[in-house]
Amino acid sequence: MTHSLHAVLREQVLEAAAHGRALRPHGSGSKDFLAQSLGGVPLDMRGAQGVIAYEPSELYITAHAGTRLSAIERLLAEHGQMLAFEAPHFGPYATLGGALASGLSGPRRISAGSLRDFVLGVTLMDGQGRVLRFGGQVMKNVAGFDVSRLIAGSFGTLGLVLEVTLKVLPRPQAEQTRVLVLDEAQALTRMREWGAQPLPVSATAWLDGRLAVRLSGAQTALDAAVRNIGGDPLDATDAAALWQSMREQTHDFFAGDTPLWRLSLPPMTPVLPLDGPRLIEWNGMQRWLRSDVDADALRHAVKAVGGYATLFRGGSTVDRALGVFEPLAPEVMAVHRRLKQAFDPSGVFSPGRLYAEL
Repeated sequence: MTHSLHAVLREQVLEAAAHGRALRPHGSGSKDFLAQSLGGVPLDMRGAQGVIAYEPSELYITAHAGTRLSAIERLLAEHGQMLAFEAPHFGPYATLGGALASGLSGPRRISAGSLRDFVLGVTLMDGQGRVLRFGGQVMKNVAGFDVSRLIAGSFGTLGLVLEVTLKVLPRPQAEQTRVLVLDEAQALTRMREWGAQPLPVSATAWLDGRLAVRLSGAQTALDAAVRNIGGDPLDATDAAALWQSMREQTHDFFAGDTPLWRLSLPPMTPVLPLDGPRLIEWNGMQRWLRSDVDADALRHAVKAVGGYATLFRGGSTVDRALGVFEPLAPEVMAVHRRLKQAFDPSGVFSPGRLYAEL
């Protein structure tokens, strides 16, 4: 199946290159909203499904890019394991390739690391139809390791992702969510304090004067942490629903047409004087803002404290024309162009615009 699939895809890639056409690889389209604009001829990757290799004792899984995330997570759960970065699905048919291309991570990011940190290997088809393999199945296989991680968050602009190998982790023995009543400044202070201590905090979320803290690990560790953190316990069912709503943006905070901004900030950043409802995750490093604020003014304010802003959902035509993502620095743009030239000299993989300057 793999060889015949690669042959079909190679034919489409070479034909597109020969006729100067761009392709837009896609799975379910659950992350399409992130693009400034979509382009290229759609190339459906959902026919490439299935787990290729899974070794629970070796803590890795390899699957075709079109495999549904939900199927992978069910398989891992049967063996008491998980994708620790908790990639958002944003739809029931989200695929592994889409998760890798967008590079998004969920609530457990602050303790486990990002999706990029768990990428062990990638099989890629470049713009010349060549099948390239980078990385391996264990962390010590460093050859091509940086390239495989580079594909995370590249939005399909460097090549066609065929297969992905990810590191998996055991599910925690126990979990508990505590809720504290704190204002924004108090919550940021507490989260910074916890971040400097060896506490089993796996997720945090502050909204409307309430800070939710998820603890994950051995029960003895949770008991000790509760004495330090305090707060009131949240029912397990309600806690699961809360963190799921944060991961998938189904919480009421994310509803509505007001532009949704994602602010990525240094961990010590204090309260920012911004108008609009705010939600804080990742111990203050990820903050969500619902606001019609001027895009340039917001990005200037965020950049001044060492962060960057992404127009995650919504926004005016003018704002999106300025770019969904923070404009790339000239040196980063130069690197991107060199990589693009190496992987895709004919520009076959141009799924749309992400930045105003691309």
